[in-house]
Amino acid sequence: MKTFENFGLHEQVLHAIKEAGFREPSPIQQEIIPLIIEGRDVVGQAQTGTGKTAAFSLPAISMINPNEKRVQVLVITPTRELATQISDEMYMFGRFRNIHTVTVYGGSSYSKQLKLIDQGANIVVATPGRLLDLLKNNKLYAFEPQIVILDEADEMLDMGFLEDIEAIFARLPKNRQTMLLSATMPEPIKALAKKILNNPAFVSVTPQNATTNADIEQHYYVIEEHERDDAIIRLLDALDPNKAIVFCRTKKEVDRLSTRLVAAGYASKGLHGDMEQPQREEVIKSFRNGVIDILIATDVAARGLNVKEISHVFNYHIPFDPESYVHRIGRTARAGQKGTAITLLTPIEYHSMQKIAKTVGTKLEQKQIPTLFELKANNAKKLAQTILRANIDNIAVKIADELEKELDLAQIAYKAISLLADNSGAKGPNSIGIDKKTFEGYIQKVKIKESEKRHNSKSGRNGRRDNKKGFSGSRYSTKTNKKSSKKY
Repeated sequence: MKTFENFGLHEQVLHAIKEAGFREPSPIQQEIIPLIIEGRDVVGQAQTGTGKTAAFSLPAISMINPNEKRVQVLVITPTRELATQISDEMYMFGRFRNIHTVTVYGGSSYSKQLKLIDQGANIVVATPGRLLDLLKNNKLYAFEPQIVILDEADEMLDMGFLEDIEAIFARLPKNRQTMLLSATMPEPIKALAKKILNNPAFVSVTPQNATTNADIEQHYYVIEEHERDDAIIRLLDALDPNKAIVFCRTKKEVDRLSTRLVAAGYASKGLHGDMEQPQREEVIKSFRNGVIDILIATDVAARGLNVKEISHVFNYHIPFDPESYVHRIGRTARAGQKGTAITLLTPIEYHSMQKIAKTVGTKLEQKQIPTLFELKANNAKKLAQTILRANIDNIAVKIADELEKELDLAQIAYKAISLLADNSGAKGPNSIGIDKKTFEGYIQKVKIKESEKRHNSKSGRNGRRDNKKGFSGSRYSTKTNKKSSKKY
């Protein structure tokens, strides 16, 4: 078994690894770190949450000369949030080496970012738009990073940054070491890798026919369109997630659902692209620190979001494509933890969801949303266990003594438990969603209709061919068909 000590990392970086509590390298780290130390260009493919940031950060920081007060490492990443997270992680690994890191992204002051770089930054972590703007306007003096890392390349593609990336690399020194990291490897990313890397080593720790994390349980619930809000609230009530993200398609949907969840008593906030950067950062900070438990977000707003201990991901609507599904559910089950991904879909969306599941090589299990009666019964069991574990407080004894003047102990207990049960928050319609038997009947009807369409289409084609031969339209063939029908 390889250890971090086997890689030839700088001793001060090893000290930072130990302080961070890392014990052994992940598979992607075992493969990539030695190659980077050797000076190779690398293409690395791994699922989100597998330690890709540390895989490129640790060797890059080990190879830096802190005495050279210039930018030696450039990391390009798709979002402001991810840029900040990577910068923080690289600072953590490089703090004993006195490494200086600067984050460069849009929405913040040009002058402040440039001043920090000019003061001797060793590492710049940047988003494509702001970086290209600075390069085009010659704002970065003697900018010649020797190590360049393109992180979350497939997300760059999804967000339309591919042209910006090519323009950036055209302005970087040719004599450099380059790494490209990605969860998936679509053809445009493969083509980009050929352009910007020199004889790279290819590393993949993703199973050949699967791009979703095996530690994620994946379920779907079949509902009517108007039941989405009730379904989310009922599932949150029933599953009681530690931290959860609910993915919506539109900003308007994010705002509306976040208001609905707050009204239902959940500590939740929305995150989308129309929010000002300080506001976005404050929401993410609140989510990371546990001030809020539920984050409602659009795909773009949550790109690269890296928050620990997210137990559940909910798809309010099915995503538009397989890549979005992989990135959404990849927010949970990170760093070896378990997670659950839940998708709400209507019967007419079922076929689209099946296509996504087939493309990413995964299987989703159908589940039934608990009824209000089932939820209350489950809450009652939890309440009973809570009461059994509770310590008896002096104030409780005094209250019971006072109440015994009017009621017996059994009545006091029943009333107290009733109050607690009323506060459990179980509300809404008794039944939500379409039961499995009804849904299976619907699917069977669809299959029959599709079969009939194919049969009719085939019959029509045969009829057209027969017409060309001069038989199908004659009264003789009609009589023959009638006789054949009677025979069978």
